[in-house]
Amino acid sequence: MKVSFIIIYIAVMAAVTYSIRALPMLLFKGKFRSRFLRSLLHYIPYGVLSALVFPGILYSSDSKAAALAGTAVTLILSFLGQKLLVVSAGAVLTVFLTSLLETWLR
Repeated sequence: MKVSFIIIYIAVMAAVTYSIRALPMLLFKGKFRSRFLRSLLHYIPYGVLSALVFPGILYSSDSKAAALAGTAVTLILSFLGQKLLVVSAGAVLTVFLTSLLETWLR
């Protein structure tokens, strides 16, 4: 593939990415007055992140029990208001210990 094509591809991707981010700022000035729309826009990042991360959680370990235990600990720590580092460390430690326990019991 020629370098000129790669440069064109990168330029097109940059233009599309920039326009997607800049267009809403140009079209919608000021705050949204609709309480429903503000609530919807507030929760979109959480929904997208969950949709991207959740399949990875289930397939991160060979053991479904370990993956589900890690998910449960993650949800519990998140609802308790813990910081991201604590939630991540708790999930990883839970999956590790559950996998270790399953290996030991076999």
